Amino acid sequence: MWCFLWGMAFVPFFLVTWSAAAVIISYLVAVLSGHVNPFLPYISDTGATPPESCIFALMINFSTFLGTATIYMRYKILEKQNETSYFSTPIFNLASLVLGLVGCIGIGIVANFQELTMPLVHHSGTLLASLCGVMYILLQSLISYKTCPQWNSLSMCHVRMAISVVSCTAVLPMIACASMISITKLKWNPKEKDYVYHLVSAICEWTAAFGFIFYFLTFIQDFQKVTLKISIKTKMDI
Repeated sequence: MWCFLWGMAFVPFFLVTWSAAAVIISYLVAVLSGHVNPFLPYISDTGATPPESCIFALMINFSTFLGTATIYMRYKILEKQNETSYFSTPIFNLASLVLGLVGCIGIGIVANFQELTMPLVHHSGTLLASLCGVMYILLQSLISYKTCPQWNSLSMCHVRMAISVVSCTAVLPMIACASMISITKLKWNPKEKDYVYHLVSAICEWTAAFGFIFYFLTFIQDFQKVTLKISIKTKMDI
């Protein structure tokens, strides 16, 4: 457990545990309040109505901050490693950074614009977060192979790529099935129209979301070797 506190490793570790807690707590509150069915609601459904919507927005907003910090620190780590031993053009690292930050913006939109009040904005945020999120982890996985074996083990590269492939595979049917659903609602009956689309889409959403969240655990070893220094300079009139 204490290895997660070495260097800056606590940042991705805290990101994963906090984000997972945000989703699980919102789900439990929504189910106990009777707002959603216990069996496979959309993640967004568990944060659509008060009081769970307040919890969901508060916790996911902080997750967005942690995600932004983690993604930027990962960018700087790769930048420094690339200076020591050139393994790829910096454009891939920069593209990864942009995708990750845009994905965080999408997550923030999902958290703050509930699907029942502003569905168009909410679904746009979901699409942005899903596509940019899986593209980010896929590009990070490809970069990891470039840094192997000096900065990453081959087994870690395989783990990252496996998570990326599962998440990417889940996102496409999630979007396709969700686009075929003709009504927005929180509670579904198996006999209702579009229930199969909802079920497949929800399974894929949970798979992609937790794949994206737990991917950041693979950064812990890299962050253990990193320290953060804050330098403040002031200019005084002479």
